[in-house]
Amino acid sequence: MELNGRVVVVTGGTRGVGAGIARSFVEAGAEVVVCARRRPEVPLPKTRFASLDVRDADAVRRFFAELPRLDVLVNNAGGAPYRLLADAGPERHLSVLELNLLAPLAVSLAAHERLKQTGGSIVMIGSVSGGRPSPGAAAYGAAKAGLENLARSMAVEWAPDVRVNTLVVGMVRTERSHLHYGDEDGIAAVSRTVPLGRLAEPSDVGAAAVFLASDAAAYISGASLLVHGGGERPAFLDAATVNKET
Repeated sequence: MELNGRVVVVTGGTRGVGAGIARSFVEAGAEVVVCARRRPEVPLPKTRFASLDVRDADAVRRFFAELPRLDVLVNNAGGAPYRLLADAGPERHLSVLELNLLAPLAVSLAAHERLKQTGGSIVMIGSVSGGRPSPGAAAYGAAKAGLENLARSMAVEWAPDVRVNTLVVGMVRTERSHLHYGDEDGIAAVSRTVPLGRLAEPSDVGAAAVFLASDAAAYISGASLLVHGGGERPAFLDAATVNKET
């Protein structure tokens, strides 16, 4: 899965999952451009940083128009704070939809011609939140569900020139995990709910992204690859009394 000489853009690529994805592409030999609104405090080795707000459609168009080459786009920028639906006005929820669904659409449209020239691919970073109830992150889950569907439609419309796939990502351990899961005891407890017994590392997501962008996945398009450690154990199994030792 070597990507020597290929140019990869990773949005939101300066920290967390995005940084892990960028590192994986560097290790695969690619030239990597990471985009974010703010420059990282510690630059990622062997990457080039570009200041870009993916919600600014004009800036996005200028950025891709100035790129001499593009082989892979990773739509990773996104996220949302914990916010119950009734605790915020519609404007707050709309901003989540904008960042997690509308921005990847705008970025993909701006990158399309460049990717078409190289026979490139797009990797959408989805979430398990798009396939299950997501209390406290309902707008985020809705956006990620839409993103996965958008990727499937793109894969059909833009074939055979551009492949489009989605990584459906579960819980990942990053420098901000404490905001979601608490201290080390909380992270350990959450990890025990995952069949593989741990949260993903950013490099796990990065390796999967490299695979989808590589020639090893040349016949894969419109697919959703689950990167979630086996998913979640159904709650009813622990609540049921059948077959329990007495």
